[in-house]
Amino acid sequence: MPKITLTVNNEPVTRDVEARTLLSELIREELKLTGTHIGCDTSQCGACTVQVNGQPVKSCSMLAVQANGADVLTIEGHGDGETLTPLQNALHEHHGLQCGFCTPGMVLTADALLRDNPDPSEEDIRHELEGNICRCTGYQNIVEAVLAAAKTMRG
Repeated sequence: MPKITLTVNNEPVTRDVEARTLLSELIREELKLTGTHIGCDTSQCGACTVQVNGQPVKSCSMLAVQANGADVLTIEGHGDGETLTPLQNALHEHHGLQCGFCTPGMVLTADALLRDNPDPSEEDIRHELEGNICRCTGYQNIVEAVLAAAKTMRG
């Protein structure tokens, strides 16, 4: 079994993994970080989205060995766990979540967008989030929340 070393939420992790182990499996089953949701196992829904080296990645479509040496951010590492981030707060304030199943993937995707584009248009947001499926909200409130978070983050 290959041995991999990566950083997950700023913590070094070394594990022996089978070559076929998905990153989502490592995160959920080995590391017990269950905020990364598995919705479809085909990379269609985006519920398993994490950031790998700052970029959103559907962790059900990436092997754990491919993340060797990488910096991985899961929803558990987004923020400090005590205070809501501007993005989390905006999702709350604008009712951008209902059941919450898609929320971790939406947050990590939107976070990367706002880091790369601090003043996105509604079209930019919709384009970036199109790989994340939400069955509850209809997206409008999520888009409004990301716009509000961007405004807050810009000051």
